[in-house]
Amino acid sequence: MLFTSYEFIGFVILLVALYYVLPKKAKWPLLLLGSYVFYFFAGWKFLFYIAAVTIITYVAGLLISKNKKIADARFAELKALDKSGSGSPEECGKEARKRYKEEQKSKRRRIMTVGITIALLILAVVKYTNFTIYNINGILSAFHAPKRINFLTIALPMGISFYTFQAVSYVIDVYRDRHEAQKNFFKYALFVSFFPQLVQGPISRYGDLSKELFTPHTFHGRTVERGLQRVIWGYFKKLVIADRILPAVNTMIDTPENFKGAYVFMVMMFYALELYADFTGGIDITIGIAEMLGIPVKENFERPFFSKNIAEYWRRWHITMGTWFTDYIFYPLSVSGPMLKLGKWSRKHLGEKVGKRLPVYLASFIVWFTTGIWHGASWNFIVWGLGNFVVIMISQELEPLYSKFHKRVNTDGSTVYKSFQIGRTILIMSALRLFDCYRDVPLTFKMFGTMFTTWNWKIVGNGALLHLGIGRADYIILALGTILMFTVSMIARSGSVRDKMEKKLPFAARWVVFTFLLLIIVVFGAYGLGYDASQFIYNQF
Repeated sequence: MLFTSYEFIGFVILLVALYYVLPKKAKWPLLLLGSYVFYFFAGWKFLFYIAAVTIITYVAGLLISKNKKIADARFAELKALDKSGSGSPEECGKEARKRYKEEQKSKRRRIMTVGITIALLILAVVKYTNFTIYNINGILSAFHAPKRINFLTIALPMGISFYTFQAVSYVIDVYRDRHEAQKNFFKYALFVSFFPQLVQGPISRYGDLSKELFTPHTFHGRTVERGLQRVIWGYFKKLVIADRILPAVNTMIDTPENFKGAYVFMVMMFYALELYADFTGGIDITIGIAEMLGIPVKENFERPFFSKNIAEYWRRWHITMGTWFTDYIFYPLSVSGPMLKLGKWSRKHLGEKVGKRLPVYLASFIVWFTTGIWHGASWNFIVWGLGNFVVIMISQELEPLYSKFHKRVNTDGSTVYKSFQIGRTILIMSALRLFDCYRDVPLTFKMFGTMFTTWNWKIVGNGALLHLGIGRADYIILALGTILMFTVSMIARSGSVRDKMEKKLPFAARWVVFTFLLLIIVVFGAYGLGYDASQFIYNQF
């Protein structure tokens, strides 16, 4: 059931209507039922995966929380016995209590480790088994071994990377005592499976989502109105922009030998536009649906193409994924025992400057390697992730030179220099995304190189771009749609566009605007005869 299908639109309308009609006690069970119905249509066999991850992490969270309560009660009891003098020093002394506390914490850590390891193993098996076999076969081939391992037929369940990370963060947060474990299994199952997020995120935290998710919301016209406006805007970006430019991107990627030089630059720019409109459009639909139900979901984008460097870009793009990797991989790695020992050793043997950087850079390397392979079980995604790492590290190392340059050449407040920084970020990120386009590392480097060896830039003005599967009318629609999207982003820099419309426009005028936008989707959306509304790009993750 694709977000762009009529079945999904009907499903959402029915679910929202039932949500506000049913009694309070039936509201969250309806969302759970609706989420599993939605997932059933993605493939009934995939229900076993999401159910398994849910059960494992639910039990792990429950055991951790139970141990914490028992340990805290026993610790208080031992402390009271020690204070009254009725307990033995071996049992109630300060050192004994400290030892008991550490033992119980170690038990909880083992439970957490087992729970998240099993959940991640399920993800690893379905997503990385054939990638592992591919690499093993490559090694066997290099050594001229006579046998090869056969690939397995494993379908990748929709959204498994998203709901697995969401479930893993829940277990870790219970262990960190950020919230208690959810005792009601079905409520926890709703948190893991909440259907708008299953396709492409955001990756919500239990502490952020749970309260509003389980609270029975009453109907408010303004809430439904704002959610519906967000949904319409998402469909505009997806159907009018992303899916319209998709045939041109596919044409150039599918036969790279015919589209070198300037065409590669066009792939970079076209794919950047497609990916942004596709991903942010999908997130708009997700957040809008949740908002129609009265459930706030974390924002996942903050105008990333206005970023002045790559590090800032990643603070604005896929925000919930970035913060997940930061909170659950980077920070724990940075303060782990082995990393602290490495820092101490490197400061002693390699100098203070290198000693400070080495642990941080190693943790960053692991994070970006993991980020790459999370996006897909393929070397092109790994190289893409490490490419981001290299660019960010080089930028950090060159920071002193940048500072000297800025002291000599005053660029503060310079619109020209800011525009240069933004343009530079767009070009670097678009170039790195070529690994996503061509899906082959050597081919990507080869195609990138042709931009400097094949001088065919005349294609931009001689009509060659009209033979990529889209015509002149499509380019006009794309140009106007992109201008509108850019204008909305510019306006949003000083606050929510919907808030501003509410303040300045009456209800009727607002709906004239969004009805017109809906008509644009119906008339100019890339669907119908000759088109196939594409799945969202992040479905594959």
